[in-house]
Amino acid sequence: MAINTELPEKLNSAAEQAHLAAEHIFRPISRKYDKAEHEYPVELDDFAKLAKQAAERDKAEGSEKPAAGDTVNGANLRGVLTAAEMSWGDVALMLSIPGRGLGNAAIAAVASPEQLERFGDVWAAMAITEPSFGSDSAAVTTTATVDGDDYVINGEKIFVTAGSRASHVVVWATLDRSIGRAAIKSFVVPMDTPGVTVARLEHKLGIKASDTAVVVFDNVRVPKENLLGSPEIDTKKGFGGVMQTFDNTRPVVAAMAVGVGRAALEEMRRLIEEAGHEIDYDKPAAAQHAAVAEFIRLESDWEASWLLTLRAAWMMDNREPNSVEASMSKAKAGRTVTDITNKAVEVGATVGFTETMLLEKWARDSKILDIFEGTQQIQQLIISRRILGKSSADLK
Repeated sequence: MAINTELPEKLNSAAEQAHLAAEHIFRPISRKYDKAEHEYPVELDDFAKLAKQAAERDKAEGSEKPAAGDTVNGANLRGVLTAAEMSWGDVALMLSIPGRGLGNAAIAAVASPEQLERFGDVWAAMAITEPSFGSDSAAVTTTATVDGDDYVINGEKIFVTAGSRASHVVVWATLDRSIGRAAIKSFVVPMDTPGVTVARLEHKLGIKASDTAVVVFDNVRVPKENLLGSPEIDTKKGFGGVMQTFDNTRPVVAAMAVGVGRAALEEMRRLIEEAGHEIDYDKPAAAQHAAVAEFIRLESDWEASWLLTLRAAWMMDNREPNSVEASMSKAKAGRTVTDITNKAVEVGATVGFTETMLLEKWARDSKILDIFEGTQQIQQLIISRRILGKSSADLK
């Protein structure tokens, strides 16, 4: 199948608008909120209004159903384009935009039409990880117990992005721990529900402008209608609906990595050229300065990351199963962005290691992009299982 990598005009326009926001809103305050950890970036409030308009447009385009032989360039492709552009400006600020939480992607992935109507305009964080586990999402111990017309949720979640700022949170909980992963469901919980407590905010290596919370759920009651997807426990595919969230979010995280990586590559190119070394694509890399050879290698890895990300998002837009492609994009982009940013700091030498430039910040920010939404190791496990036809029990 031939792939045309030129963007349609409507997507070009969205990318340009996102880049302008990244350049004129995010970059000027990037260092300010990196230093002022846990302080809310008030400059994002006006931008959020524009983002809401874009989300409404995405929602309309996401409902497109391709006719036979046609394809759709819809909300998911637009989402990775804007994520990449805004992350070029500042990935932590992008994660702090009101109404654009990771939980919103979970709602988009598995909510019913009625739930999309109810929760389409909320700002939703996503609560998966617990103190007892990291990337093994099947190890959820937070419980949801039926009581009349409600579910009662009990448990503790850590590393909840925007957990103290969002109006709602999508919580992963088990209906029956004895059944295992099939009983795990996701629930939309308003943050002002009695029993929901933000226990603390984490101090982090990077993405400091984005708050990361510990959230405790103590006998939290939510209506049965707040369970996303089917309440039935299907031991054959029950966990699949919940995991579909990651098919949506992993390409977006990959796009964040692509954006940060491009920012670092641009600075790395400038530093190399200012030092008097020409980057010549017609010469073998081995015949050029070592820094140039490294730049060319990293740039090719970056291009591969971007193409994998576009493919995974395009497949989602066109209702094609994309779990393995989503993991491929996340694995490649997460590893590549850490390689790029660390090498950029090295090439920058003194200015790369100090706060003179943003290089050291990008190096700190990039590490989480290789970790959250499933670590590098988890992505490689998923990809290996799919390629080899192995189950999670067969290949651990």
